[in-house]
Amino acid sequence: MHIDFLTQRFAERREDTALIWRDREYSYGQLLDGIERARKELARVPAGAVVSLEGDFSPRAITLLLALIEHGAVIVPLTSSVEQKKPEFRSIAEVEVIAAIDASDEVTFTETGRRARHELLLTLKERGHPGLILFSSGSTGKSKAAVHDFVPLLEKFKVQRHRKRAITFLLFDHIGGINTLLYYLSNGGTIVTVQDRSAHAVCAAIERHRVQVLPTSPTFINLMLVSGAHRSFDLSSLELITYGTEVMPESTLARLNRELPHVQTQQTYGLSELGILRSKSKSSDSLWVKIGGEGFETRVVDGMLEIKAKSAMLGYLNAPSPFTEDGWFKTGDAVEVDGEYIRILGRKSELINVGGEKVYPAEVESVLQQMDGVVDVAVHGEANPLTGQIVVARVQLRDEEPLSAFRQRMRAYCKDRLPRYAIPQKVLLSSTPIHGERFKKIRRETGANGG
Repeated sequence: MHIDFLTQRFAERREDTALIWRDREYSYGQLLDGIERARKELARVPAGAVVSLEGDFSPRAITLLLALIEHGAVIVPLTSSVEQKKPEFRSIAEVEVIAAIDASDEVTFTETGRRARHELLLTLKERGHPGLILFSSGSTGKSKAAVHDFVPLLEKFKVQRHRKRAITFLLFDHIGGINTLLYYLSNGGTIVTVQDRSAHAVCAAIERHRVQVLPTSPTFINLMLVSGAHRSFDLSSLELITYGTEVMPESTLARLNRELPHVQTQQTYGLSELGILRSKSKSSDSLWVKIGGEGFETRVVDGMLEIKAKSAMLGYLNAPSPFTEDGWFKTGDAVEVDGEYIRILGRKSELINVGGEKVYPAEVESVLQQMDGVVDVAVHGEANPLTGQIVVARVQLRDEEPLSAFRQRMRAYCKDRLPRYAIPQKVLLSSTPIHGERFKKIRRETGANGG
């Protein structure tokens, strides 16, 4: 019932390519066959059960996801990126059945013996609605488990829009990944999957399969530009790059527009707690964006963005409700406002206060990323007895360089490009990437040395 609109569209495009997995094409007809197979497998799974769906964007994972929605299950997607946390996440989500998909794309069902008793999960069962549980990345603290009613999340996909060929770059257990999957399949497009999310592998897939849309993160865009992968492959099919999940450094956006002038860029905005909002950038080279659309309201209170959404989560399984009494979600994002447009400055929790002066990490990262030999930068604040905080930069370099030499070079470079208080007082050279599996900066000190 809940996916009838999707299966009807699949039937209308039975012969068209829906999915490219491991360079093999799968038609919409094959997806329908896969959904039918999954229906039979789910006959022994109680309706409304909490099921962890452990896999990636594969034919089995996609068709099982859709069948589980139809079955009224509460779905907990988990990928290999959280392998070490799976036992913890299954426990928090009160998973009753594990559906694990192996390398050959076969599924094994295992009952955990657990029974879901959390009031939010019981609410979904009483409604007879499918659910979705998403875990935050937890890069700065404990992962929170957001519980969604899947019915309002599906609503926006009933309106048909653009039919395109897109890469599933954002992960299967990420709100952006789920949104990419449902958006392009509901519009009769083609999903191109990648097992390797390195810049060269993604650009190779764009060339090989004539991909039109790349939904990704600012961190990945920077790494692609630094690596030169975009010059090594034919990206002429690419029409649109959408970016979200973190603040885009101004210098990265400017370089992207210089290097790929034929590609339109669009900032997106979404949260695990709310879903993905419709967005419109003022222009391809602008960080000002209009967000909202049907089912969403936005307001700015004391410089902080708040959103009310019909598709908002029911709540967290392991944290207090973050909503105001009248239903607004405090995003924690500081913004500037210009008419209908906003510019996202950064998370309030990441704001650095140097002697009363505000510093947002992205403004410093934007400058340092333009330096020769810099691959990536993550900036954070550190307590200081004199100024309250100081700016700390963790830097990954292309080639080895003495810390003292880089510090001297950095200070000279920043002198006329940043206010004195925003120039990093402490520099850490990182020997490992400073982003996580989701290609989002990790603003904590790991694998670095400096002073």
